[in-house]
Amino acid sequence: MDQQLFPDLPPAEAPPSASMLIESLLFVASEPITVGQLARVLELPADSVETALDRLAETCRGRGVRLQRQGDRVQLVSAPESAAVVARFLGVQATARLSTAALEVLAIIAYRQPITRSQVEAIRGVDSSGVVRVLLARDLIAEAGRLETVGRPILYATTPSFLQQFGLTNLMDLPPLELPEVPATPDAEIIDSR
Repeated sequence: MDQQLFPDLPPAEAPPSASMLIESLLFVASEPITVGQLARVLELPADSVETALDRLAETCRGRGVRLQRQGDRVQLVSAPESAAVVARFLGVQATARLSTAALEVLAIIAYRQPITRSQVEAIRGVDSSGVVRVLLARDLIAEAGRLETVGRPILYATTPSFLQQFGLTNLMDLPPLELPEVPATPDAEIIDSR
């Protein structure tokens, strides 16, 4: 902080580290922040921000907060081990459990994203439209673009809420899993709608 803007503050002992500044920014942010935004605000190269994020993630292990990543977006979240106490504190009732079908569809989307509903159905062998609606309503998946093919079907991907609900810091934390190949759509391109 600038001593001239806040003269009542005691003088800083040492300049804050990039990790400390990033933690402060993520703490006050109301939504996930991109690495590019952090780099611009901190006036640092993206690789320096990445290094500082790695240090911050390591510092947060074993604490009440975690650094969560989805793609190039990062945010601070409460530790998944604290979920019951945090929910009780906030007066929120535990959400209803997901059905086996919903967990199955969510796993397929998590491992194969972005993916269309028809591709999910090809893997499962049954209609998944109702389950996809439930997952959308719970903000566990979201529209991630459209497939450039006949009908332009919607592509689905997981959301930051998915990571929070399952206590993951990023998609690389998913355990390895063998899934059948997704039927390919000839000459299909993905169009990002974000």
